[in-house]
Amino acid sequence: MDIKQIEKHQEQYDNNDAYSLYVYAIRSPVTRDTYLRRLRIFFNHIQILSMDEPMDIRCNIYTQKALSNPKWAFSKILEFLQFQKERVENQEISPATLRNFVKAIKLFCEMADIDISWKKITRGLPKTKRYADDRAPTLEEIQRITEYPDRRIKAIVYTMASSGIRLGAWDYLKWGHIIPIKEDGKVVAAKIIVYPGDTEEYITFITSEAYFELEKWMNFRKDAGEDINEKSWVMRWKWDNKKGHARGLVTAPKKLETIGIKRLINDALWSQGIRKKSQMNKNRYEFQVDHGFRKWFKTRCEIAGIKSINIELLIGHSIGISDSYYRITEDELLKDYLKATKFLTITNSNTESFEKEIEKLKENNENNENIIKSKLQEKDDAFIALSDQVMLLMDEVRRLKSNKD
Repeated sequence: MDIKQIEKHQEQYDNNDAYSLYVYAIRSPVTRDTYLRRLRIFFNHIQILSMDEPMDIRCNIYTQKALSNPKWAFSKILEFLQFQKERVENQEISPATLRNFVKAIKLFCEMADIDISWKKITRGLPKTKRYADDRAPTLEEIQRITEYPDRRIKAIVYTMASSGIRLGAWDYLKWGHIIPIKEDGKVVAAKIIVYPGDTEEYITFITSEAYFELEKWMNFRKDAGEDINEKSWVMRWKWDNKKGHARGLVTAPKKLETIGIKRLINDALWSQGIRKKSQMNKNRYEFQVDHGFRKWFKTRCEIAGIKSINIELLIGHSIGISDSYYRITEDELLKDYLKATKFLTITNSNTESFEKEIEKLKENNENNENIIKSKLQEKDDAFIALSDQVMLLMDEVRRLKSNKD
């Protein structure tokens, strides 16, 4: 498609075109980039223009064709998903990856008013596991990650590990969204406002250890000449005082977005020898940058004895119908969180003995669960025995009644 054809095509659309509506529907920048990448793969497969053409043009061309011929649109989606399904069978991708392709294409079709029978599409999809194969990092691994020679790494890792925030939360986080909490003049934790101003806004906490690392990073920038205030991005690019340098000057901070933070953590994993090609399992590493720290946070909170419903609140999960009825105060949530600060602390002079203590608590929790299960089984057995006795008595009553008659 030449320039004149593209210009002619663009004139046919206003701000309500398929591409603009699709982008509008996705709040998170990270999710938006991921969905567009999956949609681009779909268009490449069904050959909607060439890969070099602008994505908005490709979106609108597909929409034109789909609206005029819904059967064609359905067959192309089915053709693409069948190809990906075969890749699942060959263990090249996971069933979850296939379903993620469906999510991206389905949202596009919904926003473009393309009528597709998604019940027929999803009926043939392979089932996904309810949990992923990846694990949480160990304390020793987290400590090794924080030894990576970038002064931002400790602040990032300590914050994620002690709060369970997602990577995407960094795109919103400013210094004013982190509020230290003091008791008797001493910082015991800090409150974080996650996704401020968004419909998904919630609060969680970080340990004093994490707060002090963030404060150290902000003070370093201040001493270097940056004007630090409550509107300053918590994470920024490094700077170079040479004029015109791509990374910018210290006095003109450039936000380090989620993709940059993810790349920084990945670099640390490889540099510190934690991530190796030999550890890859079916295109997945043992623990994921996106969710590894969230899993570590959740596990440690459970070991510390925080209420399950409060853990879900702290990591920003919906608690279902309880969203409307469960009303815990911020102070009550903090009090429960503080139970876990010891378990969420990364710096520890005696890691081995601390991990043994963790394992002991895990065993105690498992023993308690086994005791509860045993008691419930005893109750069930007693109920069954009682039911048998009632049945025998009823049979005896029937027998006596029949003899009387």
